Amino acid sequence: MQFGIFTVSDITQDPTTGRTPTEAERVKAVLAIAQKAEEVGLDVFALGEHHNPPFFSSSPTTTLAWIAAKTQKLQLSTSTTLITTNDPVKIAEDYAMLQHLAEGRVDLMMGRGNTGPVYPWFGKDIRDGIELAVENYALLRRLWREDVVDWEGKYRTPLQGFTSTPRPLDGVPPFVWHGSIRSPQIAEQAAYYGDGFFHNHIFWPPEHTQRMVEFYRRRYEHYGHGSADQAIVGLGGQVFMRKNSQDAVNEFRPYFDVAPVYGHGPSLEEFTEQTPLTVGSPQQVIERTLGFRDYVGDYQRQLFLIDHAGLPLKTVLEQLDLLGEEVVPVLRKEFAALKPAHVPEAPTHASLVAAAGGTKDATVYAGADDVTGQVR
Repeated sequence: MQFGIFTVSDITQDPTTGRTPTEAERVKAVLAIAQKAEEVGLDVFALGEHHNPPFFSSSPTTTLAWIAAKTQKLQLSTSTTLITTNDPVKIAEDYAMLQHLAEGRVDLMMGRGNTGPVYPWFGKDIRDGIELAVENYALLRRLWREDVVDWEGKYRTPLQGFTSTPRPLDGVPPFVWHGSIRSPQIAEQAAYYGDGFFHNHIFWPPEHTQRMVEFYRRRYEHYGHGSADQAIVGLGGQVFMRKNSQDAVNEFRPYFDVAPVYGHGPSLEEFTEQTPLTVGSPQQVIERTLGFRDYVGDYQRQLFLIDHAGLPLKTVLEQLDLLGEEVVPVLRKEFAALKPAHVPEAPTHASLVAAAGGTKDATVYAGADDVTGQVR
């Protein structure tokens, strides 16, 4: 099972000091957080995509490429790639390039995004969100799997004889997760293709997460990819820890109360009771996280949000120390002991290459130079 962290890249005022970091400070902080994640032994670092304040991450591939150059083992992912407003051609090219630069340590999570104004900024209509997600992803898959694509759809200009470059590393596209909080159509899409399904698992009660994951598992089996318990599932979650649970509550409360995504609503106690948010000791985080298995079954990836709501970098790095030293080692051992042998591990580039029969040179060699017309 993979354990890691994800960031939404928010630039939020620290309510305890009144100071808001600059974009430059926040970008540097996220780079430091990613490197620390590898240092403490986590498996995955995932970065969101946004195109509006108060977020900075408009170009995840640029940031992840820098992190790839500074790390050795860390799996790099996104905690949403906007399949609705991005051109699938550009996604195909950008993430194949990142895959080469990171030597395969790349996967990505497709999502529709939850910021309505983004759609018209990119010439789209939010009312077409589901249809865009379906059509664009169908094209993206072809671009990664077919050397020459002829295509015509509803939301993009046609393609004739188009080859996306570079081709996927070793002839194997990056693994794709489909992220959704509330849309069963996205769970259906993930199941149809045999891709992973990632449930954010932050805002909603466990019963909702259970229903979404169970639906995905049933449909995964329906489409013949394996038994329901072999479906590839990932969960999000948020934690805040201190050695003493009451210290964690006292320190986190001012951040929770004004947090962009859940502040100004239910109390911290109500929210932690009704959702998977865990604020307390490392042992409480271990017990709560192990409990996720009770309602989603064995799953492959657990990502924690730890740098949200204006928390200072020093505090986030301390959270990573606790995750790496006290929480994740126990979770690895416990989840591994519970997982049946027939349930797969999280896909990696190496496992996907092996399943495809080994590496291959996927380069498409042009017959002639497009500029001069000369045959090479």
